[in-house]
Amino acid sequence: MKAMVLNKICKLEENQHPLELMDLPIPVPEEKEILIKISACGVCHTELDEIEGRIPPSEFPIILGHQIVGKVDKTGSKVTKFKINDRVGIAWINSACGKCTFCIEGNDNLCEQFKATGRDVQGGYAEYTTISEDFAYTIPELFSDLEAAPLLCAGTIGYRSLRLTGMKDGENLGLVGFGASAHLVIQMARHRYPNSKIFVFARNEGERRFAKKLGAFWAGNIDDEPPEKLHCAIDTTPAWRPIVEALKNLNQGGRLVINAIRKEEIDKGSLLKLDYTAHLWLEKEIKSVANVAKQDVIDFLQLAAEIPIKPEVQEFKLEEANRALVELKESKIRGAKVLRI
Repeated sequence: MKAMVLNKICKLEENQHPLELMDLPIPVPEEKEILIKISACGVCHTELDEIEGRIPPSEFPIILGHQIVGKVDKTGSKVTKFKINDRVGIAWINSACGKCTFCIEGNDNLCEQFKATGRDVQGGYAEYTTISEDFAYTIPELFSDLEAAPLLCAGTIGYRSLRLTGMKDGENLGLVGFGASAHLVIQMARHRYPNSKIFVFARNEGERRFAKKLGAFWAGNIDDEPPEKLHCAIDTTPAWRPIVEALKNLNQGGRLVINAIRKEEIDKGSLLKLDYTAHLWLEKEIKSVANVAKQDVIDFLQLAAEIPIKPEVQEFKLEEANRALVELKESKIRGAKVLRI
């Protein structure tokens, strides 16, 4: 099978072709696994974190990619949930122990034995992959393969982030950064909280126009002051300065949810500008999002079909994965980037 493979950590500024196109054996499913012939795989900022070493893969060589859509090509001897040609998806959560307190409570995203697709096991920048039937998901018929791929990470992590804000209808929501995840969150928020105003903060004028098109009440630059205070905000940027700016815009008792698996170091000095009175006092909160739970994927796919959510997608060939990653690094974003395989 064809696969785009990462052999070592590098900086994209120094190497804009970190992935190598290789021909590898098709994996063989174990007894509780299914073999998936991949048709689409989303490109995520987390892949940049893997390539550049902020969340280094567990092994090399590694096939990145965790927003996977395809059809079941073969089943293990003890598989009962799926049959040949069923369309399924794979998300970031590849497996968890199923026995610890976190798993039992439905927070398997916090399990100490959590394994991530495309980081701890081989991922979806390839023609085939395997997964336990317990961590594969039926894709609603409403979505094409390309549309479904970003739902499995950008949408699901956005769903968890929105849930963790604890917001109520009528409260103001801020979206800091407006890429693959935020353009899906705004559609969720408008559906679930019809009386709320959504304020978008983005560096790029095109992203701000896109936000207004999707129903943002207001859209400005990262350091612009919104016309109203925010009850909650979700940060999806790789930088630190947007966090400082967002905290300044929170109302008393407001909560900032950081939807980023890692932050880059380039502007970490921005944290020195934190002022306790302006940014943290009056019971403001900061909460991070860690991975996604299996139930998040199930619940979000149902919600996405109900709304329905339609992701904005930019298509690339498998062999163009490096170009897609470089554009993501350079913030050339409108919606989600997806590899067609």
